[in-house]
Amino acid sequence: MQIIVEFTKMNGAGNDFIVIDNRFYRFSDEELSGFAQRLCARRKGIGADGLLAFNPPDDPGCDFRMRYVNADGTIGTMCGNGARCLVLFARRAGLDKPEMWIETDAGIFRAEGSEDGPVRVYQHALAGYAPHRVLRSMAETDVADAHYIWTGTEHLVCFVDRVADIPVGAWGPAIRQDETLAPAGANIDFVEVVDDDRLLVRTYEKGVESETLACGTGAVASAVVARMLERTGSDRICVDMPGGRLTVGFRLEEGGIQDLYLEGPAEVVFRGTFEA
Repeated sequence: MQIIVEFTKMNGAGNDFIVIDNRFYRFSDEELSGFAQRLCARRKGIGADGLLAFNPPDDPGCDFRMRYVNADGTIGTMCGNGARCLVLFARRAGLDKPEMWIETDAGIFRAEGSEDGPVRVYQHALAGYAPHRVLRSMAETDVADAHYIWTGTEHLVCFVDRVADIPVGAWGPAIRQDETLAPAGANIDFVEVVDDDRLLVRTYEKGVESETLACGTGAVASAVVARMLERTGSDRICVDMPGGRLTVGFRLEEGGIQDLYLEGPAEVVFRGTFEA
């Protein structure tokens, strides 16, 4: 028997999502994966970079659980723009709290912000930073070295002279599928340092298998690596992506990165239904 499922189309700086209130439907990961593959297609479906399920939390100290599914149906551990969209979704669903705790497969995140302003999501763990990785797949590119970092998902930060000139559609998949990154792969961030507190970034996202207009965890990865390598000097960095501006803030101390947050817009595009 088919059922009618309500959804909300949302985006954060152009990174767009199909959002389902899964507190009521209780769809399994397998079902969500099937929806993502069918509905995220740009010409045959609703069109989106991924699907977000607003789930009840497993941890009683959290307000909700984020389940993120890439457009190809693979489960993602974390999505920075998606988390901000779900905070706005939660407010409009009646969760009127100035501070929210989000449960994800990448850990627990804290969020704050008003319904009509930017949403800020705090992250407390970074892992796997590996500077100056040279991958075999980079031989045909102008990227001299890459910097691996985990910011809720895997990223490879590649510094370039002019990000506008980069053929992301060609270099992105070639580097993303490098055997050194197997089995998880990585999102590939091409980064141009504009100023002490400003970056231009374009990201090829695994799971979407395309360049996206923005990537929240990619903005965090790019800003943190740039600061750690002293290519920037500010602890609040503007990251301009094709879909808009995200802001990354933190404190760099001897013990590492502290008080790390991602800030940016989140908005509702439209609401609709589909048959499941």
